[in-house]
Amino acid sequence: MKQQTTIRALVDRNVKRQLVREFLLRETERAGFSGLTFTRTPEGTKISLRAEQVGRVIGRRGKVIHELGNRLKNDFDLDRPHLDVDEVEEPRLSAQIMASKLASSLERGWFFRRAGHGTAQQIMDAGARGCLVILSGKITGARHRVEKFQQGHIKFCGETALEFMDTGFSVAVKKLGTIGCTVKIMRPGTKLPHEIIITERADSGLPPLSEVSIFETSDDDSSEDTESEESLPSETDEVVDSVVEKLADIESEEE
Repeated sequence: MKQQTTIRALVDRNVKRQLVREFLLRETERAGFSGLTFTRTPEGTKISLRAEQVGRVIGRRGKVIHELGNRLKNDFDLDRPHLDVDEVEEPRLSAQIMASKLASSLERGWFFRRAGHGTAQQIMDAGARGCLVILSGKITGARHRVEKFQQGHIKFCGETALEFMDTGFSVAVKKLGTIGCTVKIMRPGTKLPHEIIITERADSGLPPLSEVSIFETSDDDSSEDTESEESLPSETDEVVDSVVEKLADIESEEE
């Protein structure tokens, strides 16, 4: 029973955080919402929001950010929420910002191929290692279809995708229907597990290698040494011969 209560508490907490994320995304989308992180502190719940235009999130004399904090406390029952806003250094490397801009371009009447290729090119020009733009929905015609625009290197699954890929999603509402816009970006400077960099020994800090000389003997030399050893009499044969001679002398004297 205690285990079920703990699991239920974790599920409720994650659901509440997802609802908070959707609320802040909807309220700050025009300011370039990029993402947020939750931190539990002794003073309450700290929410760090990343946006392209910090001034529009804070508002004049902090009016907008105070209203957001009050709504988080009243509507979502958060324990003393504290909202911070950080500016995104490079908006083109944020998947959520680019997905929102792509959806806005489609709603303003851009052709889907122009919008998709343009978004992918902007991301690559910003220094990304790879990007994938996916459009799915009522793009053209009466049926649902999916269009993909990919440049560079992309990881689709595994720990590498979770660690190095940034994913953003937005929806474009048009007269024909809705279009889902998904953007995936591999961050610049990403080092994949299978990539190996070989450096010179002098640059690595290891001591230099010393030369070692090895002498090898040929088969002809070894055979000659063996024959010479066999031709030489052994010390055992000399001792036996001397003993035999002494015994012969003793026998001749007795006769």
